[in-house]
Amino acid sequence: MSEQMRIMRSKELPEELRDRTVARHRSGQGYKKISAGLKVFKSTVASIILKWKTFGTTRTLPRAGRPAKLSYRRRRALVREVKKNPKITVAELQRCSREMGESCRKSPITAALHQSGLYGRAARRKPLLSARHMKAHPKDSKMVRNKILWSDETKIELFGLYSKWYFFGENQALLITCPIQSQ
Repeated sequence: MSEQMRIMRSKELPEELRDRTVARHRSGQGYKKISAGLKVFKSTVASIILKWKTFGTTRTLPRAGRPAKLSYRRRRALVREVKKNPKITVAELQRCSREMGESCRKSPITAALHQSGLYGRAARRKPLLSARHMKAHPKDSKMVRNKILWSDETKIELFGLYSKWYFFGENQALLITCPIQSQ
């Protein structure tokens, strides 16, 4: 057997084909005739029949492994919550899931969000106004400039814990709805 054939893996056969294989075996046909009739390898026919004799079914049995901590329904609810409020923290999501009756640690929650394509991102700090935008929309730019807290008006911590805002989002040019106003 060549190296390539040993490495290659086959796809799962449809359940209907497996049922036909077992039906032909029960009617008394041999492995050769079944494999020729269904155009499947003889070893595949043998493994299908062996599985049927052992487990009494041709269905795909559940794989081994630890069951998921979060149910599929709860995972969808977490994703909905994050899409509704991208600035929510994992600790708040954990509290939310505890209230819903499924308590778990932070790592399964972040794993569930990662599976859905949501990752922690830092919001951009760039003010979205250029000189051209200010000229085009003088009323809007004046309103935005009035909202900005200038450094002489207030005490702002530029570095440290509150210098960035984090939120969950997909890999994109980070949400224009979530920019931080520059100080």
